[in-house]
Amino acid sequence: MDLLVIGGTHLVGRAAVEEAAARGYAVTIFHRGPQDPEGIPEVEHIHGDRDGGLGALAGRTWDVALDTCGYVPRQIREAAEVLGDAVGHYGFVSSISVYPDATPARATEDSPVFPDTEEITDGSYGPLKVACEEEARSGFVDRCLIVRPGYVVGSHDRSDRFSSWVLRAARGGAMLAPEPREQPLQVVDARDLAAFTLDRLEARAADTYCVVGPDAPLTWGEAIPILAAMGGSGADPVWVGASFLQEVLGDDVEEALPLWDIDDAGLHQVDATKARVAGLRCRPFGDTVRDILEGNRGRVGAPLKVGLTPEREAELLAAWAARPR
Repeated sequence: MDLLVIGGTHLVGRAAVEEAAARGYAVTIFHRGPQDPEGIPEVEHIHGDRDGGLGALAGRTWDVALDTCGYVPRQIREAAEVLGDAVGHYGFVSSISVYPDATPARATEDSPVFPDTEEITDGSYGPLKVACEEEARSGFVDRCLIVRPGYVVGSHDRSDRFSSWVLRAARGGAMLAPEPREQPLQVVDARDLAAFTLDRLEARAADTYCVVGPDAPLTWGEAIPILAAMGGSGADPVWVGASFLQEVLGDDVEEALPLWDIDDAGLHQVDATKARVAGLRCRPFGDTVRDILEGNRGRVGAPLKVGLTPEREAELLAAWAARPR
């Protein structure tokens, strides 16, 4: 199969390129990086900016296109205009962020989503994804696959949202663990997302799927001990109350404790039944943790984009220990 991947050098796109190359596809990557990234399979590279620069793809044809980096509707409109009938099927990577804040548990593909928008603001990521989905469906009628992944994780994740927890556990010592232990946690390995998406593209599915993992429900009370055990440095979880963390961290809570989402637990209880029936299989949580750790060993103890600094964590643990009983 001839596959075009738009934005295929980072987390989601890279996993798709690696999986496609392993399957023997003829792969073309369109990306704006001036150089081909290291460690990626030997594939064709076309350089350009997907925001207004897709003209470099004109005159070519592919069986399937997978768009991993469409964030505003004009980009999807351009993809439909430039690619048109040059691709037999089009896949768009959306997000569970299409669901409003405080979405109730067990959201499915049929749950209400944000009203779409073209306004770019700090809070418009989800509504923009909704608008992108609509553009994709109208631009590639009856040949459009949409996947809505939850938090995508892996060794090439540049956000550090989940990697920060893996690397913290690998540092050892008293490790802050946020209560409640029954708080749900959903992440999907980029490789599992890639495999499912390519399977559905091979099948020419024109449908929408929520893609989250792991296969069995996971809580922070289960995840933190796995992180501590696999870190190999003797991390000792100290469970700290949710109300204390919310009060002390205030508006910094999302950056300090990424993925905790204490006020939006529904984001970690999305129903992926439809995708699982269609073939989604997620590797064990521990396998994902191990891969991230192996790919980031050199970053243990280094500054990260998000997460608590060692100094701030120590302050919080001291304050928690000294709180009035």
